[in-house]
Amino acid sequence: MSKTAAAVLAFVCLTMFSIPMSAQLLANGNAYAGVSYGHFTDTVVKQSYKGWNGSVEDLPFARFPHLGIVLDGSGYYRTGVTIYNVVLGPRLSINYGKWRPFVHAMGGLRRINSNGFIDNPVALDAGAGADYKLPFKNFSWRLQGDYMRTHYLSASQNDFRVSTGIVWRF
Repeated sequence: MSKTAAAVLAFVCLTMFSIPMSAQLLANGNAYAGVSYGHFTDTVVKQSYKGWNGSVEDLPFARFPHLGIVLDGSGYYRTGVTIYNVVLGPRLSINYGKWRPFVHAMGGLRRINSNGFIDNPVALDAGAGADYKLPFKNFSWRLQGDYMRTHYLSASQNDFRVSTGIVWRF
């Protein structure tokens, strides 16, 4: 390792570790990553998809600790078809022992690539779920279900997805 790289690494480490541990570097919220199963309409045919789902939630209002803002992204795959969703919206939640049930309503975009045909309809998402606190500090397990509605190719699509995965609270 060169002397310059060692000096930069030492400076970064000293800067990061000199911050008092009581200072909150991250906002109040959580990050989620998991696997997902979707039942989506590809043009007019309902098909099952496997994929992933992830979200970041910020709890910005000190006076309303149960109201958060969520950015959710997901991807689903099948031979010849890929579907990506990005939605944003509010989430209401409440702590009940080790459980944290929630509901959310979000809006955003869906990107569908079906054998080279690409469309970007508006997506509306309404869903609910629950987090269960794990014995590890700041970690929970999530089970979530969503109804998603889109409109493209002169038809409305009513789609469903379920997701499960790990949540990290910060």
